[in-house]
Amino acid sequence: MTMKKTNIAVLGFGTVGSGVVELVDKNQAEVRAAAGGEVYVKYILDIRDFPESPYAGRIVRDVDVILNDPDVDVVCETMGGKEHAFTFTKAALEKGKSVCTSNKELVDAHGVELTAAAKAHKCSYLFEASVGGGIPLLRTLREGLKQEKILSVVGILNGTCNYILTRMDRENMDFAVALSQAQANGFAERNPDADVKGYDTARKLAILASLISGKHVGYEQIPCSGITKVDVSALKKARAQGKAIKLLGICRKDPETGELSAVTAPCLVPESNPLYGVNDVFNAVLINGSMVGDVMLYGRGAGKLPTASAVVSDVIECIRNAGRFIEAGIPEPGVKAELVDFTGPLPCGIEAL
Repeated sequence: MTMKKTNIAVLGFGTVGSGVVELVDKNQAEVRAAAGGEVYVKYILDIRDFPESPYAGRIVRDVDVILNDPDVDVVCETMGGKEHAFTFTKAALEKGKSVCTSNKELVDAHGVELTAAAKAHKCSYLFEASVGGGIPLLRTLREGLKQEKILSVVGILNGTCNYILTRMDRENMDFAVALSQAQANGFAERNPDADVKGYDTARKLAILASLISGKHVGYEQIPCSGITKVDVSALKKARAQGKAIKLLGICRKDPETGELSAVTAPCLVPESNPLYGVNDVFNAVLINGSMVGDVMLYGRGAGKLPTASAVVSDVIECIRNAGRFIEAGIPEPGVKAELVDFTGPLPCGIEAL
């Protein structure tokens, strides 16, 4: 019996895109077993040359080469940003090619429209890697906990901020010095605003809020503050009280009314909370379900291979469901959530800073 070969394409050969190609190559036996056949990266879209790469012969500069090849079944969008990523993603979906992405900005801004396009053309738009990097968070929510009423999601969703706060706390380091160290180690961008001002966390939280509410939540709806005003004295005071300061994305759904609240802010986390001990670049998300209670997922929230692992998990799911639409939790167009202000205590013993 001949096993099916599936050709995929990767848009963008940066950190995540190169990780996808490397993982498919090095873990081909595991990928093949999971997908039910060989998975081959036929094209890599990038405007740059990579003469030293073993994959240089697969580089193309024209996306139409990918879009017009009927043998390409799945596209991995790892470009980042919105404009070109949206155009290429929508064109691929309209050709009946499933798309797997790590692009949280695109999912937040255009996920509803792209999911609708996937449904109309009997393919899928999956985005496991957009929240939590290598942590299997979204699949846990939509599959492992689909029988639950999710009451709250509280998470450390940005490794850059968590690293900076850890350095400040452990080494009595000023924010500016800790940020500079994060940049030197490749944990922070040259322009770190999206991370340290909380926007990255808010975008990820918006995706989570959409999934648990069944209504679209845009990140601009979420009150957001970052860590730029946290100083060493605040960290020392928190430590003296047996607490840690963490940048959290918090979403709560009222079990009676269904009202949804969400906020991104630095918070005081008590020692009794498992998020207290999550340090450095690690992410963790504490989910509370009406029957299961608390479930925590922990792991690397970013990085080349952890994020690539999440992208490839989506590729495998698309291959196993070829020719049909996978419901990934994005609501129908026009179904937008209204957020209400938090009232009463925050979940899990957490306090506002």
